[in-house]
Amino acid sequence: MIAAATLVSENTLTTEPKCLWKPSHPENTQMDKFRQLMQSKYPQQQLDTYAELWQWSVERPELFWSEVWSYTNIISSQQGDHVIDKAAKMDTIPEWFKESRLNFAENLLWCRKSDKTAIVATGEGHDRRFISYKDLYYDVLKCAEALKSLGVSKGDRVAAYIPNCAEAIIAMLATTSLGALWSSTSPDFGTTGVLDRFAQIQPKVLISVNAVIYNGKTLNHIPKLKTVVEGLPCLEKVVLIPFVGELEETKKYEIPSLVSWSSFLATVPADKLPSEIRFEQLPFNHPAFILFSSGTTGLPKCIVHSGAGLLLQLKKEHIIHGDMTPDDVLFYYTTTGWMMWNWLVAGLSVGATIVLWDGSPFKPAPISLWELADELNVTHFGTSAKYIQSLQEANVHPMDVCKLESLKAIYSTGSPLKPESFDFVYEHIKKDIMLGSITGGTDICSLFAGHNAALPVYRGEIQCICLGMNIQAWSDFEKPVYASAADLVCVTPFPCMPVCMYGDGPERVKYKSAYFDVYNHTWYHGDFVWINPKTGGVVMLGRSDGTLNPNGVRFGSAEIYNVVDKFNVDGGIEDSLCVGQKIKGEDDERVVLFLKMKGGSATVSDELVKKLKVTIRSELSPRHVPAFILAIKDIPYTINGKKVEVAVKKILGGQKVTATGTLSNPESLDLYYDIPELAQ
Repeated sequence: MIAAATLVSENTLTTEPKCLWKPSHPENTQMDKFRQLMQSKYPQQQLDTYAELWQWSVERPELFWSEVWSYTNIISSQQGDHVIDKAAKMDTIPEWFKESRLNFAENLLWCRKSDKTAIVATGEGHDRRFISYKDLYYDVLKCAEALKSLGVSKGDRVAAYIPNCAEAIIAMLATTSLGALWSSTSPDFGTTGVLDRFAQIQPKVLISVNAVIYNGKTLNHIPKLKTVVEGLPCLEKVVLIPFVGELEETKKYEIPSLVSWSSFLATVPADKLPSEIRFEQLPFNHPAFILFSSGTTGLPKCIVHSGAGLLLQLKKEHIIHGDMTPDDVLFYYTTTGWMMWNWLVAGLSVGATIVLWDGSPFKPAPISLWELADELNVTHFGTSAKYIQSLQEANVHPMDVCKLESLKAIYSTGSPLKPESFDFVYEHIKKDIMLGSITGGTDICSLFAGHNAALPVYRGEIQCICLGMNIQAWSDFEKPVYASAADLVCVTPFPCMPVCMYGDGPERVKYKSAYFDVYNHTWYHGDFVWINPKTGGVVMLGRSDGTLNPNGVRFGSAEIYNVVDKFNVDGGIEDSLCVGQKIKGEDDERVVLFLKMKGGSATVSDELVKKLKVTIRSELSPRHVPAFILAIKDIPYTINGKKVEVAVKKILGGQKVTATGTLSNPESLDLYYDIPELAQ
């Protein structure tokens, strides 16, 4: 079989993927300890391998998830005996642990009396700030009491237009301690994008900052904040954090109902504060977080997650899959507008130390984040595939500069991690490391497939399908396939399914159309995936809605990108975008490849076009060969660093697309209209 991410025309493997790493003592990992415990408790089951453990986890969810609850030490006032009605259909949003009562924030503050560091907050232009679990608990107490004084209670919404700072975590924990809903987005979002989100959920309180620092520049955030506040007449209080420098008198900002962060925390005098936080004990399905879909071509969907569902899932991912303990230090380069912020913050539920970074990952120098990892003894380092590729292109080799002795795991997500990037990590970052390429999404705020400290890492592959997540690759309804590219589906319920779409009616039309319109009673995730039957590994091939389908052969854009990336240095290619264009009058489409050339060249040489086509034909298939390879000045990206293929595909199909605030470079879409070569 060939490298797992390289597919031939029949979409089957031809050689085995290369093994890049094996755990030296898998028997000492939490994954293997959990497996052995389950084998001892259920001797009638054969649980000798991870594959057998996974099979048991999806066939007996009522046993598995109850055991995860116990193994990861979920704190609750009541668990109950009910886990799930196995007869329930997925699209009815099954109720999990319906007798249970618990609180998300309480589970993240269980080290409340400890002087151990909970948070290290830092970033571009910021010193290190160390916050103990004890101090974090006290700040959350003050914030919760301040929110209560405003009348914030169960079901209310608190929103934040905020960088990745400690105050964001304090406010989130205070909000969820009350049973209210938290929603956040980052300052790099434009005001239209923020209002497209927050106007739908009508928050009672908005928390923000005076300024941010990015790429060496201090950016005044007040004008954007004013615009957002004007568009949210529902607000009763606006809380301003002095994130950069000092605040002026709040009245000088001319923002209604504005109060400083320190004044807000002092709403209830110290001598009037209760001695402990009163954590609302809530049903398992009680909503806690509102996340948003990308909304690249329309209003974002308001995806509502339960605190308990995320807690159970994320503790499983951190403790059992990631082998994380209270002695570990977790870092993830993320913003508050990305689901990986929630994933990072959940490290507190393990009792670990989490590290926050705000600003450019390349400032003050490209090596900065790795120096930070050395300084703080980071054990689990998370980032995006795009960041790793950027290091590679800039010839930044952390192994040559940093020790990275404490580092045990590197996580990558946001887009498929290319096989060459796997090589780069092991050759230039660290040889003895678990490289956890992980995949999931905002829709589940967690993972479908990901890391496993007890399994090897194979070049180009995500290590495994996660426990309890019954995903398959379907070529058609109820037709699972292996070693073949197909739709990612999940065929049985899981606890972190969204509880609803905010503002959806009792018929749940938005919810069902988002996940259950393609396959009846089966979760359709919108990703194109390939599963290796030999290793159990997973290869992500791009979005299904951006799937290319020339001559009836479906494949993902990632296959094309993997080939194009080999030309990035010698061929002068800076970036690329591959989409399908429907052929007018035919039930077929053609592949169009756009190249952003280095130096801003407006043309692609005939020689390069020929080389690309020959290579794509030989490494993939004749059907993969683009009908057109064209130069373009810019490639559209979301703020979270994902290529925007679907919007471009719609434009090439003759549709008018309105760029939304979720794009980092919305003006780039204008480049794709009226391209003479593609006129039909």
